[in-house]
Order: sequence, then C-alpha cells, then structure tokens
Amino acid sequence: MRGSAGFSMGRMSRNDREVLSHRLKKGLLRRVIRFGSRYRWQVFALLIVVIVDAAIGVVPPLLFKDIIDHGVLGKDYRLVVWLAVLVALLAVADAGLSVLQRWYSSRVGEGLIFDLRTQVYDHVQRMPLAFFSRTQTGKLVSRLNSDVIGAQQAFTSTMITVVSSSITLITTLVAMLLLSWQLTLAALVLLPIFLIPARIMGRKLAGLTREQMQFNGELAETMTERFSVSGALLVKLFGRPADEHETFSTRAGAVRDVSVKIAMNGRLFVTALTLVAALATALVYGVGGVIAIGGALTVGTLTALAGLLSRLYGPLTQLTNVRIDVMTALVSFERVFEVLDLEPMIADRDDARPYAGPATVEFDHVAFTYPRPDEVSLASLELIATTEQRPDNPVLYDVDFRAEAGQTVALVGPSGAGKTTITHLVARLYDASAGEVRVGGADVRDLEQASLHRAVGYVTQDAHLFHDTIKNNLAYARPAASEEEMWQALRAAQVGELVASLPDGLDTVVGERGYRLSGGERQRLAIARLLLKAPPIVVLDEATAHLDSESEVAVQQALDRAMEGRTSLVIAHRLSTVRNADQILVVDHGRIVESGSHDQLLAAGGLYAELYRTQFQTDGRPLVLEDRVVDEASR
Repeated sequence: MRGSAGFSMGRMSRNDREVLSHRLKKGLLRRVIRFGSRYRWQVFALLIVVIVDAAIGVVPPLLFKDIIDHGVLGKDYRLVVWLAVLVALLAVADAGLSVLQRWYSSRVGEGLIFDLRTQVYDHVQRMPLAFFSRTQTGKLVSRLNSDVIGAQQAFTSTMITVVSSSITLITTLVAMLLLSWQLTLAALVLLPIFLIPARIMGRKLAGLTREQMQFNGELAETMTERFSVSGALLVKLFGRPADEHETFSTRAGAVRDVSVKIAMNGRLFVTALTLVAALATALVYGVGGVIAIGGALTVGTLTALAGLLSRLYGPLTQLTNVRIDVMTALVSFERVFEVLDLEPMIADRDDARPYAGPATVEFDHVAFTYPRPDEVSLASLELIATTEQRPDNPVLYDVDFRAEAGQTVALVGPSGAGKTTITHLVARLYDASAGEVRVGGADVRDLEQASLHRAVGYVTQDAHLFHDTIKNNLAYARPAASEEEMWQALRAAQVGELVASLPDGLDTVVGERGYRLSGGERQRLAIARLLLKAPPIVVLDEATAHLDSESEVAVQQALDRAMEGRTSLVIAHRLSTVRNADQILVVDHGRIVESGSHDQLLAAGGLYAELYRTQFQTDGRPLVLEDRVVDEASR
C-alpha cells in the first residue's frame, strides 16, 4: 500500500537549526490560517480523504491474516476468493483516494501560490522608484518563487504529512498491539537505532544542502550576468576566455562535488534505514516464528504483524521532522508577509482626484531629500541596508519655476546637479520633502497616480524595450491602439521606413532590452511609443545622448514632433539641442542658479556660458550662434 515505507529526503534536508531557532512574529499562525480560510472547504475535504486513505491502509494486512489462518489453512476456497476480492477493492479505493487527494492538494496548493504571487506582484508594482533602486532583483524574485512555494506547503504537504502519518501510526500501533503486544514491543526496541541515524544524517544533509544552494546561486549568478545582452557584450569586449572558463568550471565543480556528497550521504541514509527495517522484520519473523511454532501465535497473525511493521517506520521518520517542516513553511509565510506589510511610501490619498489639465508644471520652493532605506525597502532584500550610513543631505534646494502649457523648459547643468530628480518629482516617482509640485494647477499629491502617469510621458537616454515584438512594445503605451495608429506614430518618430523594411514588420522581436536594434532605432521606437500614448506633458531625459551625429539628427526630428503642442521638460548636456527652448534653467548642486533664454544666459556670462564655451569653442575661434559672433568680452 502507498505510504508504507516512505520518508521524505526533502524534509530531512531542511532540518536546519537556524530555522528551529527563528523567532516567529506574534500572531503569524493566526494570519496564516486566516489567509487560507478561503480554501477551508477544500482543506476540510482534503483532510477527510487523507484520514480515510490512511485508515484503510491498515486493513489489508489484517485481511491477509484471515486469508492465511481461515482461508488457506482452513481450506475455505470461498473465503480466500472473497477476501482477495476485498483486498483488490481496497487497492482500487486506495488508488482512487490517492488521485482525489492529489486533486484537492493541487487545488489548494496552486490556489495559494496564485494568491500569494499575485498579491506580492501587485503590491511590489505599487512601490516607489526608491524601492527598486535599492532592492536586489534576485532576492525579490525569490520571494515570489521559493518562499511562496515554501509557504503553500503548510497547507498541503506538511499538513498531509502530519495527518496521514499520525493516523497511519496510531492505527498501525493499535492493530499490532491487538495482534501481539509482545512482538510489537520487540519491534519497537529497534526504534532508537532507526531514529538516531535519521536525525544525525538529517543535520549533515542540511549543511550540504545549504552549500549546494549557495553554490547553485553563485553558478546561476555567473550565467545570468554573462548571458544578458550587456553582460555578453562586456565579456566579448573585455573577457578572457581562459579566465571565464576557469571561473565557471570552478563554480560548476563546486556544485558537482557537493551534489556527489549529498547523493552518497543520501544513499547511505536510505541504506541504513532500509537495513534497520529489514532487521526489525527479521526480528519479528524470528521471534514470532518461534512463538507460532509453540502455538501461541498463528501464521496469519505473524504475516499481518510483518506487513504492519513495514507501515510503522515511514510515519515515525516523517513525524520526527515535522517541526522542521512547520517552521520552514511558517518562515516562508513570514518572508512573504514581510513584503506585503511594507507600505508604499507614495500612495493615493483617499480624496485623490484625476488629472484634468491644463498641462502646466510648477515647482513652488521645492526641496527634496532621498528617503532613508528603512522607509522604502527591506534589509532582507538588499545587501547594504544595515551597513550604509548615508547622511540625510538634501538633493534639491528651493527649486522654483513654472512651465506654461505648450512651453519647452530645458534643464542644463553639470552631472549630478539634480536635473533628473526634478523630472522624477513631476510624475511623483518621489515626493517632495518641502514645497509643492503642481501639475495642472494641482499638487501632485492630490492627484490619482494613474491619471498623473497617463499625463506625463518619458523618454530617457537608455529607453527600455521589452523582449517582445515592436507591436507589443508600442501597445504597452495604449493597448487599444490600432495598427494604423502605430504606423502613424512610427512614421512621426522617423522610424516607420525602418520597421516597414523588416521581414516581420510590427511582429519583429526587438530582443532583450531592444538590443537587436541600434541605439538610435531604440530611441525612435521609444519616441513612437510616447507619441502613441499622446501625453500632454513630455519629459526628455538626455534622449539624444550617446548617439552618433546621423542618429542624433533623426532622433531630434522625432523629438521635435513629440514636443509639438505639449509642455516639455528637456534635460540636455548637448546645449545645441535646447537653444530654442522657451526657458532654460541652469541647475547646479540642487539649485536653479540661472534662468532665461539662450541669448540672455549667454550674455550673462555665468555657468551656462561657461558650459557652452566648453562645448563649442575650438582652436580659440569665436562662438557662432544664429549668425551672431559672440566674442570673449560678451561672455
């Protein structure tokens, strides 16, 4: 019968002292039960199936007793046939219950996995940008995979193990004691010899398994870094094949060696336990056979005891490790709840209203300081949270300006001056520490984030494209857009001819992060996506940086189309791209130190003029702009 001699190596490998010593948060168990309450009827049905299945498992050995004692030895052919049919029917019932148990277990387990994953995913989507800038992606993904699966085991495999093993153990012991309490006690004498190796080997396997997980993680990290487009490019340009081979083979070798140790220790463990079980069976047959010869025990009873004995050791082994199983599942639940309990630092107010225009952007004496790690992230999701000591220095100081609807405002200045931070405040990727950021005349904190994000469109210097088709990348901006609208956006972005020339057209897969396309082509596709979204406010963050002259011209033409009739905030290091801006703001060390038109700032001879001179003066020649000669004195 199923479950007669099984024990879980997976459970033994998790026998970890760290898990046992972990202090769970108060009320965690109640919360876990409450979380699974929507599946209470499925769980109840599962428990009934498990109990019935475990209980009927003790019946066949008792039927074998009657078959031998009353049927075979009593020469009752009819009884032998009927009891054999009954054993067969029990086997069919056992098989049916096994399938039913698996169905209920899958429904509950996969349902819990779905619920946990979707809740964590949706919750993480609401996190501010600061959360993602600090969190290690791998650790976050682990919460959605291994921890979620570990958590659902509390309602499936762990619960099934506890109930099934307990019922099997109780019914088996009762049946054995009723048949012969003397032989039952004799069989239990070997129990310590069985359990002690299980616990010792379990701890050893736990240590080896932790090493294996660590080595597998290092190996996976190596492959992930080298197999990504950017990582592969770096290896191609700077990599040393011999060193790469040595690094990979060393880590793969470590996985191999520890896996061999786990396999051998596991085999020794299985062999030892099988040997003990065989010794116990031999003991029962030896002692019981002598007793049976003396007439104090029937042959059928002896056979039944031997059969029941095989059902005894598996449940005992599983129950010795049940505490580890429960703690592991609860710790996994705790790690999942830890993410769900982290409140997003930026959230809609109860009375938040949708953005309704006009397309104005105003900064009213805004100051900003990046949030502390404990405000936006979890120490368990990052490496530096507990060691980093960053002073709470402001990044922006008293930023004050207004962009009227349809105007183009350029932000220029040295790297690290705070330009990108200013644009992040517009879409409320961060919240201002002081002052107000107003869009359409309303404080962005009073607006619904979804409507604000629809109103503001971004194109950055490293436009991200999903590993998908051009069509789906465009549709991400507006799912209901027709193909004709997509082609209009592509043509306006100066990339329609290119897409039309591709064999698969809109169905062309752009590759990871769009790396199958050139930098200029990716930028123009990002601009097409922006045009399809058609936001009233546009933010261009170094959209032409790192492009060659030809690509820059094409992208600039596309940007000009994107900015037509829209309020635009443009960050640029190449000052030639912002000469015609309605207003130029010079940002330095988090402050707006100059503002005005290009001509006004150039004539003022301040930081803007210095930046302009650095970029455009060559070989001592005067600066020429718009057919005017600006000599050194005017600067």
